[in-house]
Amino acid sequence: MKNKIAIFIIILLAATGISYGQGSQKPNFEKIKALKVAFFTERLALTSAEAETFWPAYNEYEENRFRLGKTEHAEFYSRLGDENISEKEASALLDKYLKIEEEEEELDKEFTLKMKKVLSAKKTLLLIKAEKDFKKQLIKQYRKNHGGSRR
Repeated sequence: MKNKIAIFIIILLAATGISYGQGSQKPNFEKIKALKVAFFTERLALTSAEAETFWPAYNEYEENRFRLGKTEHAEFYSRLGDENISEKEASALLDKYLKIEEEEEELDKEFTLKMKKVLSAKKTLLLIKAEKDFKKQLIKQYRKNHGGSRR
């Protein structure tokens, strides 16, 4: 059964072009989200009771991670490589970067502890692996669809 679901997900990834819509250069987040839900549900073998608690918590976690990433990009990466930045500005920028990194680390820690209570330690480890595997699959499919090579 697991092999059938995995094959279905791979076919679905290939068929949808996974990250890009027709002629658009923006990621199709709705398709990615649907694929992620299927991928995680299969990998974690969530019961309906677990899924009821897991998905709202996971969605909140993802929103918070996205918000922090957006903040990081706006405050840090937009100035990265700026040749005209003063030493004082660079120091302040590094302080902001470290603060954001600490916030992300705290968010990850809180979420992992919460998941350990909601699921189990074993399923929480499976979640961590599923997240890494899903990202790898997205990158692999993106490269395949866009002629990229693996370095």
